[in-house]
Amino acid sequence: MKLYNTYTQKTEEIKPIEENKISMYVCGPTVYNYPHIGNARPIVVFDTLVNTLEALGYEVTYASNYTDVDDKIIAKAIEEGVSEKEITDRYIEAYAKTRTDLGARQPDYAPRVTETMDHIIQFIDELVKNGAAYQAGNDVYYRVNSDHCYGELSHQRVDDLLVGARIDENENKESPLDFTLWKKTDKGIQWDSPWGKGRPGWHTECVVMIQDVFKKNLIDIHGGGMDLKFPHHENEVAQCRSLHDTSLANTWVHNGMINVDNEKMSKSLGNVLWAKDLIEQYSGPVVRWMMVSTHYRAPLNLNAEALDNAGKEIKKIEKPVQQALLILTLNQMTPGFDQNEPHYAEFITQMAEDLNTPNAITALMAAIKALNTALRKREPDLEEVALLCGSVNQMMKILGVRMNVHIPDETEIETWKNWKQAVKEKDFEKADGLRAQLMEAGLV
Repeated sequence: MKLYNTYTQKTEEIKPIEENKISMYVCGPTVYNYPHIGNARPIVVFDTLVNTLEALGYEVTYASNYTDVDDKIIAKAIEEGVSEKEITDRYIEAYAKTRTDLGARQPDYAPRVTETMDHIIQFIDELVKNGAAYQAGNDVYYRVNSDHCYGELSHQRVDDLLVGARIDENENKESPLDFTLWKKTDKGIQWDSPWGKGRPGWHTECVVMIQDVFKKNLIDIHGGGMDLKFPHHENEVAQCRSLHDTSLANTWVHNGMINVDNEKMSKSLGNVLWAKDLIEQYSGPVVRWMMVSTHYRAPLNLNAEALDNAGKEIKKIEKPVQQALLILTLNQMTPGFDQNEPHYAEFITQMAEDLNTPNAITALMAAIKALNTALRKREPDLEEVALLCGSVNQMMKILGVRMNVHIPDETEIETWKNWKQAVKEKDFEKADGLRAQLMEAGLV
């Protein structure tokens, strides 16, 4: 398996720390609202990556966190007159439902910041004690100049960052680049710490959660959206390097952002789309197909035409698969699978090449063309039909796109037999009625 590593800016073969095992962590959402469609893209991208790794024989441990401590969460809780936990529980449930609707698995581990607080405080304290962080009043900041490699992940020079840094109102900071590890707060949820009551900054939590989940300071893959590369992931690396002299992950993977009708999705433009609304309008499989049709590192342009086309393409796949299931059931056969089947072999080769889903889908559609050809034969080769059907099933499973197909039941089989008999007897009125029933079920 090869992946583009943001850190090295190269496509590299994955070399697991433990043989045949992959440890992967993906930055999750701050849960103060429903997931928008931008939140949905990493769900799809990294679920597809897990599917691919497993198809290649790796055992994957997948973790993705929930940030349930944030000013926006506190503000929403105050606005609604409820606790922060009530807000975060509501949206964590919504986020989990979006995963399911998109055909994605739940992560093996989904830690929350509030459940990791003791270790976060301990981690910050260790940074202070080794000189990588400092206390200023009741706040704690990471000392960026303590990390001589700062900027390596995002490929930026500290001097350039300083030139572009905003003027900070907090004069206690040694440098405008220094970032908050702990801050004093006067409202909302708080914790006791060596620096007074408060709550952590954003950039520490993932480093600590990775250590908690994986019990080590270096994992195979760390992922998230391109917008997290700097400063969030850069700051994670800096903290981990200060305490453990590692870059936290061997491979850093970032998915591209989503545009809506060729414009950046943002609140200021008023074009933020909620994932649940698109799923309700188009279905989870259609939204997912639209996403996997574009390479994960490329910007994804979302519009009605792209979603409509996704629905049409899925139907092109479902129809021959459903017909194949009918023929196989009539002959008391089931779909087979052979990883050496040429279409599947090409598909998995492309998926293993930096998750090249567009090329993989080309292989999938070639399999559909072959399946249609096989089904049109007067006497279909049942073994060929079974093998192609099985290959398509496996490819769609790896892409994570659920098909609306089913094994025909006894009633449907009887209808099909009666249709064939009516055609044979040239009872066209009866045949047309039965065929209409079969068409509605997708069986012809």
